[in-house]
Amino acid sequence: MLRGIYVPLITPFTIDDRVDLDTAEKLAHHVLDQGASGLVGLGTTGEVAMLSDEERAAVIATCVRVTGERHVPLILGVSGNDTRSTVAALRALPDGVTAALVPVPYFLRPSERGVIAHFEALAEASPVPLVIYHIPYRTGQQVSAATLRHLGAHPMIAGVKYAAGSVDEDAVNLLADLPTGFDVLGGDDAFISPMLALGASGGILASAHLATDQYVALVDAWRSGDAARARSLGHRLAKLSATLFAEPNPTVIKGVLHQQGLIASREVRLPLLPAGAQSIAQAMLAITG
Repeated sequence: MLRGIYVPLITPFTIDDRVDLDTAEKLAHHVLDQGASGLVGLGTTGEVAMLSDEERAAVIATCVRVTGERHVPLILGVSGNDTRSTVAALRALPDGVTAALVPVPYFLRPSERGVIAHFEALAEASPVPLVIYHIPYRTGQQVSAATLRHLGAHPMIAGVKYAAGSVDEDAVNLLADLPTGFDVLGGDDAFISPMLALGASGGILASAHLATDQYVALVDAWRSGDAARARSLGHRLAKLSATLFAEPNPTVIKGVLHQQGLIASREVRLPLLPAGAQSIAQAMLAITG
């Protein structure tokens, strides 16, 4: 199920700070037209923490409509650091959601036994398969390859978004021996090429709002064994992603999308601030250069 490039859709805002659903829908179709395998809704890139419950519901409905029309998967972010509230959020998911992207419990930093118990309880309760979101520099919780491998054996745990901030020893260990039916999606944009080379099945990449077709080509190149083309694409896209993360995500991405005429406004919500002109210019140069 989890193969190819998934775009964690931004949430466009109007100048007067309303969610621009029409633009979100057009952008979703645009990245799918460029070859994205599916969408991720209500991720960090979508500024989910800054959305009201009503706005989140409207974004979900838009994503469900687009992915239903296009017959592609929709992975929906489900946040929460305690088991009981996360179970409730999973049970409330609407029809049309393919899988749920659930972070490792953040701030609490349970033991690895606690992490296993947490995800096993979620998997037993969830109406859709889970994708574990492993991002220790945000959660404060490192999870070993052995723990991910153990969880990956559960039939309702489909994979992991792996965003450890590097291609670390656990990533190499995990990809060397994956459970059947368990996929690894790279989540660090700058390291997607080496993760694919090691056997990741794709990526959830904010940078893939831009040059979507090139990220798709990168996956295809590694899959077909065209290492020379994959390395060339990987180096170029790593430079692009570095410019897009020069300021907090998704501020530069929104600035570039606005420059390209794909969204009507580059507005973000506090505590984020719009990206500076120089950061946007550097990213534009990386795309066209």
